[in-house]
Amino acid sequence: MAKVIMVQGTMSDAGKSLLVAGLCRIFKQDGYRAAPFKSQNMALNSFVTDEGLEMGRAQVMQAMAAGITPSVLMNPILLKPTNDTGSQVIVNGRVLGNMSARDYFSYKKKLVPDILKAYHELEKQADIIVVEGAGSPAEINLKANDIVNMGLAKLLDAPVLLVGDIDRGGVFAQLYGTVMLLEPEEKERIKGLVINKFRGDRSILDSGVAMLQEKCGIPVAGVVPFMELSLEDEDGLGVEQKQKETGLVDLAVIRFPRISNFTDFHVFEQLPGVSVRYAGRVEELKNPDMILLPGSKNTMGDLLWMRRNGLEAAIKKRAGRVPVWGICGGFQMLGKRICDPDNMENGGEIRGMELLPEETVLKPQKVRTQVRGRFGNLEGVFARLSGMELSGYEIHMGETQGTGNEALPSVVIGMAAQEKEDGAYLNNVYGSYVHGIFDEGNIAVRIIEILAGRKGVCWSAEYESDYATFRESQYDRLAQGLREHMDMEFVYGLL
Repeated sequence: MAKVIMVQGTMSDAGKSLLVAGLCRIFKQDGYRAAPFKSQNMALNSFVTDEGLEMGRAQVMQAMAAGITPSVLMNPILLKPTNDTGSQVIVNGRVLGNMSARDYFSYKKKLVPDILKAYHELEKQADIIVVEGAGSPAEINLKANDIVNMGLAKLLDAPVLLVGDIDRGGVFAQLYGTVMLLEPEEKERIKGLVINKFRGDRSILDSGVAMLQEKCGIPVAGVVPFMELSLEDEDGLGVEQKQKETGLVDLAVIRFPRISNFTDFHVFEQLPGVSVRYAGRVEELKNPDMILLPGSKNTMGDLLWMRRNGLEAAIKKRAGRVPVWGICGGFQMLGKRICDPDNMENGGEIRGMELLPEETVLKPQKVRTQVRGRFGNLEGVFARLSGMELSGYEIHMGETQGTGNEALPSVVIGMAAQEKEDGAYLNNVYGSYVHGIFDEGNIAVRIIEILAGRKGVCWSAEYESDYATFRESQYDRLAQGLREHMDMEFVYGLL
């Protein structure tokens, strides 16, 4: 049996995901086989495993920190919101169906066997499992059927670290209030408190830490500083905080209400002099050097949202003069028409943005696959990408086909006799189903070089390694920060 430790938070975005990743990295560095686990994840950022199964990207990021291959065992339940009151429910990497919040709340206890089976399978592969909770364990209206916080801690007999976010203020109230709202047996499971995202002089906190320990009867295991790291966000919370300043090269990502897999653009964020702004209104779009349409969990709904708020017209006005690139749902929107005969989203059909001569039919079967390939013989702004190798994955419910001969495929997937064409480009408008299309090698660097050259500015990446190497350096920085500011001897004692 693997040793286990669980990280819970006082709220969403308290830093649980990064703390789990950092602990996984430390355990790996210390010679242990570590693995992350989150029984239920609600996020629109997802990933496809080697087996073609879908899981949350947060656990993918944590698996990379642990130096292991991501597996759906690490995230047996994934909820992908389709509207304000419902989600697509994915169990063991496959779609179970769409459920309202009320229906899922009454159903989810039936998934406990799936959770435990995944966990026990993961135990066979790991020395230490670092479990992540979700939201807060003090949601007293949800505790009865909990399968992700204290309910899971009880099932796994896991000691818990409780993390609070001082950057938002009120961290002592967060931690003390959470502890006080728990039942006695739940309080017993919390073995250490962690104050996260601290800025300033640590000694100023000393008296507060002492009082917190006295009032809760639980030691503070660490005061972790705010670390400037370039690692993926778990969900849309981070999008709201993305930089608004315009860089030497400026990229605008359309912030759909149901935006998904915005991690596709993370590779650009760590390049110097590059701004990645998220625009949800016309006035936020400004005059970027490239417009990016990300994935969407409700393609038709988000296209109508753009049409109503004027963003569609603003993008079409700039298209051609400014390159436009759509991925997955964003690619589907760029076409002439989207049809939904099986009511997968809104039903019926709607006119697309008409920037590419393509038509999409939404279908019940979800495509989930990892891909390797290369850019096709592109023309226009990004002709220099032609032939560059790429890798990524597809997650979509729909098929897109050309309606004429004007457009050419943007991507060729596979090798030799197994090749297939994907996406399309025409008049500096590009689209593809491939998530992660910019991550391989120096594709992102090449794109920024091209955009900088178009506007006549001098841009140098000063970036000698590829994105994967850069990401590894960020995990090491995270681990070093935790070693310096957490009591790792105490943590190992809990194990």
